[in-house]
Amino acid sequence: MLINCTAYQHGRKLADLPISEISSYLHKQDCFVWVALKDATPDEMAQMKAAFGLHELAVEDANHGHQRPKVEEYDDEVFAVMHLVEEQEGKLAVGEVHTFVGRNYILSVRNRSQQNFLGVRARCEREPKMLVKGPGYVLYALMDAVVDRYFPLIEKLETDLEAMEERIFTKGAAPTNIRRLYRLKRKVTLLKHAVTPLMEAAGKLHSGRVPEVCSNSRHYFRDVYDHLTRLNASLDSIRDTIGTAIQVNLSMVTIDQTEVSKRLAAWAGIFAVATALAGIWGMNFSHMPELQWEYGYPAALIAIVLASAVLYWQFKRAKWL
Repeated sequence: MLINCTAYQHGRKLADLPISEISSYLHKQDCFVWVALKDATPDEMAQMKAAFGLHELAVEDANHGHQRPKVEEYDDEVFAVMHLVEEQEGKLAVGEVHTFVGRNYILSVRNRSQQNFLGVRARCEREPKMLVKGPGYVLYALMDAVVDRYFPLIEKLETDLEAMEERIFTKGAAPTNIRRLYRLKRKVTLLKHAVTPLMEAAGKLHSGRVPEVCSNSRHYFRDVYDHLTRLNASLDSIRDTIGTAIQVNLSMVTIDQTEVSKRLAAWAGIFAVATALAGIWGMNFSHMPELQWEYGYPAALIAIVLASAVLYWQFKRAKWL
């Protein structure tokens, strides 16, 4: 679905135009066309390929989807893939934005995501001195918007982790905590898959041999790279903390199980003594003096009770009961 198709010249908007008129603007001096698509069909991508002369391998990746965040260069064209991560009903959903950047055009294709970039377009149009840098600056603005949307997600992960840490030593909460920690770990892993490859890709746009279409915006890409470095470090810290919390919770489960085992062992010891005494006096031998004693039965009961009471006191003193 077509969202926008706009021509810009000298950093200012010329006109909104239909796709059929794109070619007439591509040859104008200091002019570029910015097209935004959402969930583009193969037919729409074929139309864009014909209009901009997109590389067939890049178009194939965009049609296939489910790409790793990356930046690839095809002759004078740059193809960038970024993950759009958003929270839906307590879970993280991942979409993608594929961006094709040339000397006089930029095409962004958003897939499987409700996020939009209308604010990015408005921001660029408010800064004609920056927009005059061309499609390379627009790519920076899109990448910066994607990266900025990661920060609230990581802040929420940190808040959730702090709340879980407060419940770690709550008695009986360890099994629930472990399940929640593993769900949190999955979210961190998902964000890690979005941030780390994009950080490596952004490095190609500000250091070494920078693609020509991005050369006049390389310092801005360095800012994006710095943000991604901070995000990556935060994710590493959260992941390490989650690992430690999981180990602590597993230890708490072991401690709880040990406490239960100690209680069971204590009661088993008490009943073992009672069973042993009852078993001794329950033997049917002919010559057992206690069998003929008038007070043998109450004495046996008193002995069993006293022995059990002594054992109970000892176990209680040892904090096994």
